[in-house]
Amino acid sequence: MVKRNRKHNKSGTLLWVRSAAFKRFSQAIVKGLGILITLPAQFALAQDSVTQQLPATAASTLPCPDLAPYYPGADTDWQLLQQQLFPLMPQCLQSTEYFSLLGAALMNTDRLPDALEALERALLLDPANGGAQIDYAEALYRQGQLFSALELNQQILARSDVPAHLNPMLQQRQDAWRGLTRQLNINGDLLAGYDSNLNGAPSPDQITLTLSGESVVLPLSEQYQPIEGAYANLRLGARYRQLAPQHQHNVTVELRGRLSKDQDSDLLQLDTRYAFIKPEQNRSWQFNTGMSHLFFGGSPLYTATEAGGRYVYRSSFDIASRGNCKPFSSAAAQHQLFHNQSRLNAIETKLSVGLNCQLVFNNDRQQFVPEFGLLNNDPVKDGRPGASRHGWQLNLDWQLAMLKGTVSAQLNHTEMQDSDGYNPLLADDAERWLKRSYVLLQYRQALDERTTLLINTYHQHQRSNLELFRSRDSSIEIGISHQF
Repeated sequence: MVKRNRKHNKSGTLLWVRSAAFKRFSQAIVKGLGILITLPAQFALAQDSVTQQLPATAASTLPCPDLAPYYPGADTDWQLLQQQLFPLMPQCLQSTEYFSLLGAALMNTDRLPDALEALERALLLDPANGGAQIDYAEALYRQGQLFSALELNQQILARSDVPAHLNPMLQQRQDAWRGLTRQLNINGDLLAGYDSNLNGAPSPDQITLTLSGESVVLPLSEQYQPIEGAYANLRLGARYRQLAPQHQHNVTVELRGRLSKDQDSDLLQLDTRYAFIKPEQNRSWQFNTGMSHLFFGGSPLYTATEAGGRYVYRSSFDIASRGNCKPFSSAAAQHQLFHNQSRLNAIETKLSVGLNCQLVFNNDRQQFVPEFGLLNNDPVKDGRPGASRHGWQLNLDWQLAMLKGTVSAQLNHTEMQDSDGYNPLLADDAERWLKRSYVLLQYRQALDERTTLLINTYHQHQRSNLELFRSRDSSIEIGISHQF
């Protein structure tokens, strides 16, 4: 019995390097997984001039050579081993040992789809090939098929003829993978920044009132004008994720606060979220609900309760070999409760469509998510200024690797229109319209395994036909995020 060498991949999980096959494993392991195996045609296409096949007429008469010299060791050059094995394929089409070795080489050179096909070929030729089973479980795990990998690894552990020195390694891998099905993450952020409008006041220092058909200019006192200054931003969050073969549960709780010299504009916000996600082949759907409480200046301002769902469609769009985009649609409803002004209470609904794009440019993976939605906001009680509101929203999320870290950008534009006059004193009871745009940029760079540097910049601009609702706000902050 030849020993296996143990290594670790980047995530710290065990990587099993094939050295030799076990003795007589049951065919039920492979049949139970429902594997459909075919000879991978892309192997021949993937070969370069160094690894060209032998001529078919000569290769067909040659037996598969002794593969013992190709068994990997502690310092194996996997790229070189792959190049050495490819020319032997015409001679070894019926060798489970050959495809097991080739699968290990492909897996260790980050050619996961080809590795899976080679290992499946090895198991088709001999379902009792224990070495291929071990590597195949690892390949399934790397592909994201966690529960298939767990099932196969458990079946291997249940065999009575597993070599004693492999049992602890297999059990350690099983425990590590099982631990991924229940994850609890607790993290906190501490940032310091500067804001040009801490109190969210309107930008004009005066507003125009309509009195008896005449326009009257009313200066605003300093307390109703923008207050700028430094602040500290603190956040503490916890996320629990539970995975099952057919679905997953996500629960998040987050508490954040902002402290500044203007105590009347201090913020405290508590958010709770739950999501039930059911992924299916090439598509998924989810249901989510949540509640948010906001305190402003030490007093409760509003509570928002919402529920909604999202469906990601099966079809996708390829973008010039740079990646693909999956369409999705979503719907949400939110109840808005204002604690001190009950006539502002409302129910807001949103219907939206978008694309989730995974792209690659210059070997850098990027995510781009555009979304367009229709909004409708209806008051719970009669008498709300402006009555019902309707409008639309465009949101763009973009994420890419840059400068040893990750840059995330969010651009949002929202337009809303009242269905009735807002107030007789403002623009002669005109129907209010709002156009609000903001951009949020974030840079994240890992300082160590648990601590990340954060730099955030934010700018928003709100326009309106009513001066009272025109505002600007810019901020920049820097700090750290730590995972406990």
